[in-house]
Amino acid sequence: MAKVRAKAITVAAVTVAFGLLVAALSTYTIARSSGDDNGRASDGARAPEVQLERRITDFTAGLDPDGGYREPRRAERRDVAHAVGLILDGHPDRARPLLADVGFRLRTLTDTGTGRRYAELSDRTGDGPDPRGWARVYVDLSAPVRWSVQVPHPVSDADTERLGARVLLDSPGGVLVLAGAHRRAGEDDAADAAHRTDSVFDAVCDELARRGLPGVQLHGFADDSAPGRDVVASTGKGRAGRPDARRLAAALTARHFSVCPAWVRDCPLEGRDNVQGRRAATERVPFLHIEFARSVRASGRQTGHAVAAIGTVTARWAKNDSG
Repeated sequence: MAKVRAKAITVAAVTVAFGLLVAALSTYTIARSSGDDNGRASDGARAPEVQLERRITDFTAGLDPDGGYREPRRAERRDVAHAVGLILDGHPDRARPLLADVGFRLRTLTDTGTGRRYAELSDRTGDGPDPRGWARVYVDLSAPVRWSVQVPHPVSDADTERLGARVLLDSPGGVLVLAGAHRRAGEDDAADAAHRTDSVFDAVCDELARRGLPGVQLHGFADDSAPGRDVVASTGKGRAGRPDARRLAAALTARHFSVCPAWVRDCPLEGRDNVQGRRAATERVPFLHIEFARSVRASGRQTGHAVAAIGTVTARWAKNDSG
């Protein structure tokens, strides 16, 4: 009788252990096939599908002048920028510990419109009551990264976040660097990402410039700030982007935009004090500072034309063609 009881207990234990093993394997399989909280998507597996533009605008919808912003320490800025570099080099596993140490999350997502996979770096505090407002970064994983689009004033420059998302999705091989706070969220303009060198946004843009990646930075102006103009196009402080700026101005003009080219004449809002532009000039990397009128950004049709025009440049960058 004792032997029968012992055998029954053994069988029960084995059954329980087998059940636990099956559950663990199922969890592991799901994590590998969908990408877990740290972006661990197996090679060839489909990452969770999202409408990336909608995901980005849902995030920026929560930004306002009264939102939280904490200035990052130098080591924190350095770690996020270094992690971005590791992802660009194909080493996400080495990036994860750096990101985790500074409270960032790494996910892998598939955009439903393009079918391309993107790494998303996001600040975990953005999901809580006290956001730091540092930045979000999206890296195209489907092609070699060749260029960036930068949005330093989301919501403050209304709809530039939507424009930036569409530019990212329009051409392969891009990185979107998106400020994580409203321009007025910090004290003493601390959250003004285009004019501060002590932000995560700037640290990531510095890393991209150091690697020689050309970039286009998107801004917006009120219609009466440049009467009669739809676009102010500039290369900021530098000159390396002049050929690309001319191509972009021609593409915009062909789509019936009135463009003020800052390399030809004096224009308002030229962005010569833009700190990312200054770093790009130091590195002799093409940098385009593009301001769009509110009437352009408010129109879906006009926005589409603007994205198509910018795409004539980003598509060349994606092919590594700067000639």
